[in-house]
Amino acid sequence: MTTQTSSGKRSISSIRRTTSASKKPVLQSEESGSGSGSTSVNENISKPESPLAQPVSNGERTVKKLRLSKALTIPEGTTVLDACRRMASRRVDAVLLTDSSALLSGIVTDKDIATRVIAEGLRPEHTLVSKVMTRNPIFVTSDSLAIEALEKMVQGKFRHLPVVENGEVIALLDITKCLYDAISRMEKAAEQGSALAAAVEGVDRQWRGSGSGNVSSAPFPFIETMRERMFKPALSTIITENSKVALVSPSDPVFVASKRMRDLRVNSVIIAAGNKIHGILTSKDILMRVVA
Repeated sequence: MTTQTSSGKRSISSIRRTTSASKKPVLQSEESGSGSGSTSVNENISKPESPLAQPVSNGERTVKKLRLSKALTIPEGTTVLDACRRMASRRVDAVLLTDSSALLSGIVTDKDIATRVIAEGLRPEHTLVSKVMTRNPIFVTSDSLAIEALEKMVQGKFRHLPVVENGEVIALLDITKCLYDAISRMEKAAEQGSALAAAVEGVDRQWRGSGSGNVSSAPFPFIETMRERMFKPALSTIITENSKVALVSPSDPVFVASKRMRDLRVNSVIIAAGNKIHGILTSKDILMRVVA
């Protein structure tokens, strides 16, 4: 329903079990004197090691080599309305929160705003982000492999990961950065495999045109298997008949759309009347266009 809910609790605890450090990452707040947050950094805080990272080998790309974005940070005593305005001004869909000791205490995303605030009928100007944030978010170190960061987000079903270097949060990694990197690598692999694809098609044509009885059909299953593995998956293999699609009417209020997102655990709803699709509303739209 929200970011990192399923695995957020075990992240910090697992780190504590596997390292001698007992403190959360230091995170310098961008605001001073607001809410219950503090912008002073405790210089004596123990810096966590890198248990989430594994030795980099074979030229694998690390998180620090991706185009990281500086994290927007605010005190956890900030109201949801102020947080949304800050997020809108920076054009970001997630914000990291700090406690009174300037330590990373939580994360709030556009989906949290839609499903935990609007869908629940809370008033953004009176609700603190600490009430709707995901506490103790999972984080990765800057020397973690990019593919490992992507796996964590996919398995945990969330889209953002704080990036830690030398005990301090230096950036917020969005899943799209990892996906773009993975797609780029896939495209390079596809280019290298184009010759193989042409060879497969050539063998297919040769056998089909040989007209030598049973011999012509002998490699057919093999060719089909090769083609299937090289040119799939298609959308039909990803979007099944049982896939949940959130639908709302153009006359429905945003509150109803937010509840549909919450109930179906999705980030968007399709706006349709009859068989005609009018548009799409996402949790980011609610953040940027409604609350902020």
